[in-house]
Amino acid sequence: MAITAAMVKELREMSGAGMMDCKKALTATDGDMDKAVEYLRENGLAKAQKKASRIAAEGVCYSILSEDEKKAVVVEVNSETDFVAKNDKFQTFVHQVAEQALTTEAKDIDAFLAEAWKAEEGKTVSEALASQIAVIGENMKIRRFEQVQEDNGFIASYTHMGGKIVVLIDVVTDVVNDAVREMAKNVAMQTAAMRPQFTSRAEVDQEFIEKEKEVLMASARNEKPDANEKILNGMVMGRINKEMQEICLLDQVYVKAEDGKQSVQKYVDEVAKANGAKIQIKKFVRFETGEGIEKKVEDFAAEVAAQRK
Repeated sequence: MAITAAMVKELREMSGAGMMDCKKALTATDGDMDKAVEYLRENGLAKAQKKASRIAAEGVCYSILSEDEKKAVVVEVNSETDFVAKNDKFQTFVHQVAEQALTTEAKDIDAFLAEAWKAEEGKTVSEALASQIAVIGENMKIRRFEQVQEDNGFIASYTHMGGKIVVLIDVVTDVVNDAVREMAKNVAMQTAAMRPQFTSRAEVDQEFIEKEKEVLMASARNEKPDANEKILNGMVMGRINKEMQEICLLDQVYVKAEDGKQSVQKYVDEVAKANGAKIQIKKFVRFETGEGIEKKVEDFAAEVAAQRK
């Protein structure tokens, strides 16, 4: 059967695959459109498996909030290059992943990948990902997602550098107005910039603190071998407090504080008092694209030399 340009165009619109791949699929299936789609899907999975070993450390983080701001999700989808991360097709796929993750009941990424893909019938999330890999031509990975729900307040979100960092802030409050929303956004920006590990000291494992005390006490004794226990304990607690101010969001110095001393907690309390509200920053979620992934260091000159040989 002769494969026409109109048939190739129709298959491209249906599948999103490249022109040559569509022509090849139609030729292999004697022009049967349904079989050609299946052919592209099968070959897309094969291509995805070949690319799976390639490091995908670029990409974006992306968040979606429900209309009432009671529920939110943040996802991270990776690509091999920043160029692809800015591609419209990639961005559309990430948005679809986030929409699915907002309502999923999956508890981990494996279960999420195995569920039915809502954006197109007949595919799983994993198969939809494989199709995107085949079309875009790079390894991609849906790395993680996290949902946050708050029935007694709202969720605030902040996106930095087009998705390099995304933060969700869980705010428990009995008053929701512009001032409280602005406070939540400022706390989210603080979280993006200052990289806290915990919301408050209550989240810090006591065993971790005790081990830190042991290390710091040994260091203090080396510094001041003649000091008594009271002085040494004071040195240790001072250093513990300083460390907590660095790793705990509510203990951090609020970056917009005029006096350079006000903590995030005191800033939240100030806004609560001014608005007659009870406000608690319950938790935060902070995703940074590619964090923890060992990136491949490219030596372009060496690569060119190798290709010439």
